[in-house]
Amino acid sequence: MRDPRSWSRVTIGKRELSALSREKTIVLAILIQLFIAAFSSFLVVGLTSLYDPGAVEEGEIEVGVTGEQQNRLVEAAQTEGVGTVRFQGRADATAAFEDGDIDAVLVATGEQAEQGRVIQVDAIVPSEDLRTTLIVVQVRSVLTELERTERLARSEFLEQPPVAVPSSTDGSPFFGFTYTILLPLLLFLPAFISGSIVVDSITEEIERGTLELLRAAPLSLTDIVDGKAGAMILLAPLQAMLWLGLLRLNGIGINHALPLLVVVTAIATITVVLGIVLALVTARRRQAQLLYSILALLLFGTAALLPEHPASTIALLAVDSTTPGTFAHVAGITVFAVVVLAVVRRYVTGLDPESL
Repeated sequence: MRDPRSWSRVTIGKRELSALSREKTIVLAILIQLFIAAFSSFLVVGLTSLYDPGAVEEGEIEVGVTGEQQNRLVEAAQTEGVGTVRFQGRADATAAFEDGDIDAVLVATGEQAEQGRVIQVDAIVPSEDLRTTLIVVQVRSVLTELERTERLARSEFLEQPPVAVPSSTDGSPFFGFTYTILLPLLLFLPAFISGSIVVDSITEEIERGTLELLRAAPLSLTDIVDGKAGAMILLAPLQAMLWLGLLRLNGIGINHALPLLVVVTAIATITVVLGIVLALVTARRRQAQLLYSILALLLFGTAALLPEHPASTIALLAVDSTTPGTFAHVAGITVFAVVVLAVVRRYVTGLDPESL
């Protein structure tokens, strides 16, 4: 025989989920996540170009170089794979740039100083061009290489030898962006949204006075909160499960799906518990939402103090580069979520509904 109170909690949970269809902001947020997950195979290219503009190859650019130190610029440009065109003077280079024959202009001049020759480089790049970002990135790489070679050439005049720079790697930025930015974003957002929804749900019941009507069912305040919290906690892993499936359909390999869902559920539990406490303490939607946003960001920021950030845990699980510490971190987050949920349920049990 079913427990009537347990059945009532399920009914409240269903009521909460059905009410989401009327929340346009929440539905829009879910649809945006759905779009990103469903079309991630080509969206990741555009998103990566924002994350690392140099990662998208659009053909070699041509840079006009001039000035008495132009030879050094040419050497640096060749190292970075940037094409160069020599000009006799700045006016000729600028004219070619304005005619569209070259993509940028670098003018390298030098003057004698007490510590040696100082090289000054003036750069001219398009101000309103679709390729401006790419051009700026490649010009910056040329200037960085020039600075590096100059520092090495003059290292004998330094009081201390320069620190050796690690050799560059050929790792794909698409791989790093997908697993360190895109995947954590898709998995964290449902958890944060669940906490925000429960704040709205509880404060709305208090402000409208419908909380007393629910208690007349008869249900205790704990039963009502359990129903609302359970629905929102369940919503996060369901969304995450759908996102993971869509990522796999787009050819993005995802390992350890079950531990990933456990992490999402634990984080959703923590955010929902935070939302419940703030809603009951403030009893006002605006104040509770503001505090929730601030505290959620603080929690995410202070998570960097942990041995392993939750975003790193998600990335390591997805690429199957786990360590014993990774699974220990999953267990730790889960235990913490269970503990805070139990503490808050005890807190809600001791509340006087008439005081809300």
